[in-house]
Amino acid sequence: QVQLVESGGGLVQAGGSLRLSCAASGRTSNTWTMGWFRQAPGKEREFVASINWSGTRTAYADSVKGRFTISRDNAKNTLFLQMNSLKPEDTAVYYCAADTTDRNPHLHRIPSLYDYWGQGTQVTVSS
Repeated sequence: QVQLVESGGGLVQAGGSLRLSCAASGRTSNTWTMGWFRQAPGKEREFVASINWSGTRTAYADSVKGRFTISRDNAKNTLFLQMNSLKPEDTAVYYCAADTTDRNPHLHRIPSLYDYWGQGTQVTVSS
């Protein structure tokens, strides 16, 4: 059974930093593309960042470029999202996800193409 478990969410003040982790277990593969998505109340699930298996290709939503960094430690089966200069509009439930199909990078921002999802971790940024 594939399982993705996010952790590291919490309440921070605007301008602060937070690091999210996603631990993968079960029948996982380090060849999968991994992504971070977020969903605020009443809004659609939104692409945040993605990373290929080797960590050499990353992509970010325009809203987080320069502030967030996605990375992975394949030896530990863990995905990370370092979030700096947080803004109130970053408030959302953050989900990690795995795409088991090797795709062109421009497809990595599409939520429906990811096969496995974590349960999410709440990030709240106060003004």
